[in-house]
Amino acid sequence: MDLPFPILVMALIVLCKQISLVQGDIGTATSYGPPYIPTKCHGNRQDQFPPGNLFVAVNEGLWDNGASCGRRYRLKCLSGNNRPCKEGTIDVTVVDFCSKRPCPSTIVLSKDAFEAVSRSPNAKINIEYIQV
Repeated sequence: MDLPFPILVMALIVLCKQISLVQGDIGTATSYGPPYIPTKCHGNRQDQFPPGNLFVAVNEGLWDNGASCGRRYRLKCLSGNNRPCKEGTIDVTVVDFCSKRPCPSTIVLSKDAFEAVSRSPNAKINIEYIQV
């Protein structure tokens, strides 16, 4: 039985959307709001923030003595209370170290980044993330 090419392509696209981030790490995420500067990475420089304000602060485990500054992660919401997750992934850039002790999550997302993956603005969500 031969499938028409467009149907085969559509089936492949649907299958690819169902595949996970491929052996990403599991962690938690919360959000934080402005003011975002100064940061531990680049102080008061406004140009440190990526387009769309998709940036994060990371906990001590990811901080790597500051070597994480500028690292990019692809992340996706997995679960949380009241089903907060939106579909899809986002790419974020590390610009800061989580200054709260203890840090409330593995990754603390900017307000815009958090809104891109979660419907619940003040939730703590479970995420999958991988360095890209």
